[in-house]
Amino acid sequence: MSSAVIFQIQSGIILALMCLGVYLRRDKQKHMKIMWAVIGWDILLILQIELNRSAIVKASRAMQNAMMLNVHVSIAVLTVIFYFIQMSTGRKLSKNDNSKRSFHKKIGITTLIFRTLTFITSFFAVS
Repeated sequence: MSSAVIFQIQSGIILALMCLGVYLRRDKQKHMKIMWAVIGWDILLILQIELNRSAIVKASRAMQNAMMLNVHVSIAVLTVIFYFIQMSTGRKLSKNDNSKRSFHKKIGITTLIFRTLTFITSFFAVS
């Protein structure tokens, strides 16, 4: 089995777990555990891809890359940025600071959309 297939399987599982975490959002403890696992695993997946394919070097050659690869990398980077925003607002919510609840929800939906787009574009970026 090629590394690309292994990465795609992991990415699909991460996305499925993210959807489960969103579904369980009313169960605070389960939601937090699942989402922390999702974020951690997704960042580890990025590190795996970097170590296996030198992804940062390839991504830095934006002018030479196919358009779909550049789109995929841009969406993936934004997803990681949204993860850090979610972690920050999620921590505040876990400490009963509800001032960020609406923002956390909006960024959460955006993060899920971007992670889904990352998964979809990954099929086109590797081909």
